[in-house]
Amino acid sequence: MEIINNENNIKYLNAKKRVKQVKGFYIHALVFVLVNILIVALNFQKTGNFEFKNFWGTFFWGIGLTAHGLSVFLPNFILGKNWEEKKIRELMDKDKNQS
Repeated sequence: MEIINNENNIKYLNAKKRVKQVKGFYIHALVFVLVNILIVALNFQKTGNFEFKNFWGTFFWGIGLTAHGLSVFLPNFILGKNWEEKKIRELMDKDKNQS
């Protein structure tokens, strides 16, 4: 019974970690949208028109947001769902054999 509980605990902790990562990305995306709406509104109020030259920060922040999204959603696509767990076991076994 203890093994089953341990496996369930590991699955729960992995799911909790995954939810935290996705939540972090969603918060980042929401802040990105809200801040940039404010920047566009203030810029439009100040100049009366839309000038792209004033949005370099938005452009580079967008690149950062894209990288964040890729780091959250693509590792499972590229490396597989259990890659991290397999790698941890591999390193633990290697360490155990060296001791």
